[in-house]
Amino acid sequence: MITDESITHCALAARGGDVDAVEQFVRALQRDVRRYVAHLCADPQIVDDLAQDTFLRALGSLHRFEGRSSARAWLLSIARRAVMDSYRYAAARPRPSDVADWQLAVELAQPRGLPGFDDGVALLDLLAALPDERREAFVLTQLVGLPYAEAAAVSDCPIGTVRSRVARARESLMDLLEEAEEEETEEPAAVPATV
Repeated sequence: MITDESITHCALAARGGDVDAVEQFVRALQRDVRRYVAHLCADPQIVDDLAQDTFLRALGSLHRFEGRSSARAWLLSIARRAVMDSYRYAAARPRPSDVADWQLAVELAQPRGLPGFDDGVALLDLLAALPDERREAFVLTQLVGLPYAEAAAVSDCPIGTVRSRVARARESLMDLLEEAEEEETEEPAAVPATV
């Protein structure tokens, strides 16, 4: 099992020039970075680009990593900055769509019939309904699996704030789930028959 200690050890070895350690470091955290970036960014088309940008930034500044925090927390904070930078870039340089109804085009391009697809879409919709800070804290602790202290370091806020955000996110998600279930069980109003 890969632990945060072993990942941090790989990062430190990679900093010293160990090529195998670089590969192990990237392989160990690639999934976490992609998942975190996907939940932070609104455009699923750029998730892989932002994950790659995260690793390029990390490897370029690996010589400054001293191991005071876990390599996972360090890398996820870099991922967060990469996503924020992409938002700034997009806001400064809006790009017009070459398709009249780009949302419909994206929906039609999505794979259908995959097991759990509808559930995954429903979960993403519920997560998207959360305020940004709560969603970030929830994703970091519940989906990525970071300890609260490391999530606090990545989010640049106190650990108590992360705990509070996660608790509120859970409460909001439960409320949203209950509302969705109530809507599904409500019967549609009877439509009068025309004669």
